[in-house]
Amino acid sequence: MLPVLGIMEGRPLVANDEPVLDPSRLPGHVAVIMDGNGRWAKARGLPRTMGHRAGVDRLEELIRTAAELPVPILTVYAFSTENWRRSRWEVEALFRLAEEVLHQRLDRFNQEGVRLVVIGQRERLPGSLQREIERAESLTSGNRRMLVNIALNYGGRADIVQASRRLCQAVREGRLDPDQIDEAIFASFLSTAGLPDPDLLIRTGGELRLSNFLLWESAYTELWVTECLWPDFGRREFLMALADYQKRERRFGRVSSQV
Repeated sequence: MLPVLGIMEGRPLVANDEPVLDPSRLPGHVAVIMDGNGRWAKARGLPRTMGHRAGVDRLEELIRTAAELPVPILTVYAFSTENWRRSRWEVEALFRLAEEVLHQRLDRFNQEGVRLVVIGQRERLPGSLQREIERAESLTSGNRRMLVNIALNYGGRADIVQASRRLCQAVREGRLDPDQIDEAIFASFLSTAGLPDPDLLIRTGGELRLSNFLLWESAYTELWVTECLWPDFGRREFLMALADYQKRERRFGRVSSQV
């Protein structure tokens, strides 16, 4: 059982020796690139699938911690459009694992008030997985405690291209005047339509790149990278990322107020 973080009379969030957080400055939307499952498994002489299974436990812990704080929106990178380049065996194993997780842990997420949404090109996914996704989205659609977006067969460039196609179709059908198109209208055609951009993007595994994740949405997102591999990324590491985020001044192109 994880210790519960509480907010009492506006005092900072504290749990044992964990980082102290200001409850008034928590990010509203956190994105996570969950990297390092394969390396974690290899270091232990295990098959890569064991790393992915260990990663599922970390994801569940992350969701529970975010919900407690609360961080109302979490978007996690589960499978990219580029991941099809991996071995067929690993790809199929990943999809079976995703289906298993949705089937076995959905009731738990639903009871905790978590709404699940899958973003990405789901039409290429196995039919059985598509059905589990539809069931998960339907069952949790009324939950309001927290939104978890699972990016599955997702690519930022592909999402921008698809949004452009839908935008062009709207113009062709006379539903949209080209002169009215601005950033807000374009964003409304993305798979993340209606959501605020991520305030913080966490990447585990030490790689210093976005890997085609939320390219449009991350224009002014704060980045936090750790060498920690995803199966080792626990509650304390997440709180450390949030604590570092709270030290930053988000300027969005403005001059620093400290200058």
